[in-house]
Amino acid sequence: MQAFREAGIVPLRAMTAGETLDAAVALLRHRAAPLLGVSLAFAAAEQAVLAVLRDAAGMRPPYYYLPPDLTAPGWWPVLATGFATEAFIIAVLAGYAGAAAGPALLGHDPAGRTLWRRSRPLAVLPLAVLVAVLCGTAALAGFVLWPLIYGLTGLVTATLTIDRVRNPFTAIGRAMGRSTRGGMRGIGVQILGYLTWLVVRLALGSGWIVIAEWLTPFSGSGWLPWAVPVAWTLANGVAYAALACLAAVLLLEIRIRTEGLDIAVNRARSRGADAAAALVVTR
Repeated sequence: MQAFREAGIVPLRAMTAGETLDAAVALLRHRAAPLLGVSLAFAAAEQAVLAVLRDAAGMRPPYYYLPPDLTAPGWWPVLATGFATEAFIIAVLAGYAGAAAGPALLGHDPAGRTLWRRSRPLAVLPLAVLVAVLCGTAALAGFVLWPLIYGLTGLVTATLTIDRVRNPFTAIGRAMGRSTRGGMRGIGVQILGYLTWLVVRLALGSGWIVIAEWLTPFSGSGWLPWAVPVAWTLANGVAYAALACLAAVLLLEIRIRTEGLDIAVNRARSRGADAAAALVVTR
């Protein structure tokens, strides 16, 4: 049986960029267990892959977001691979966040297993791979186009699970169109969110690495190669989940701002109809 709340976690109105970020954090807190659990698992796997690539490129800890020696051969492809894997993880999580954001907007509180069914993992995964390839390629090419590519593709999987489109690849064009409305506001908010959480994860990850370095003279350096990936796993795991929630909340906010989603929801409620049907755009 579905529970209801008096007010949705996600406001049914247009929001400022700051309010959108706050609403994303509220959604993350509401669905913290599944989002953080999956995010941390993916972030740990990411660090395992990057550790192998860093070792092959001659990069040694401690390193922060960049290696200490920028002349190390192969460090740029490793960095680009990191941007590709993070894009994949955020896209996968955004599919689940999209399934959770719709009910959160309407004040519904469905069971967790219901959201997993609505997250459409078989359709989300190929889209997430495509997003990863595009973002990774943009990073490898020098980051000039990376902000644009990240902003254009960031809403794809959330669009898939909120709009419930039949053809998964329809979500690509629809997400890109919404990201560029209002002077590319959607892209701007996504980049703002990314930079905000970049500062947070740099502080968290680097902070633990600094502590590990301080302890090295007393405990030896043998555990430092383990402390570094653990630090980044924890920092990135939280950030990835938050950015996924931002994609879902931002999509709803754009639809309210430009498509009258709030009007459609209130109209359905006034008729006694299922307001959730207003979220679905299958064409």
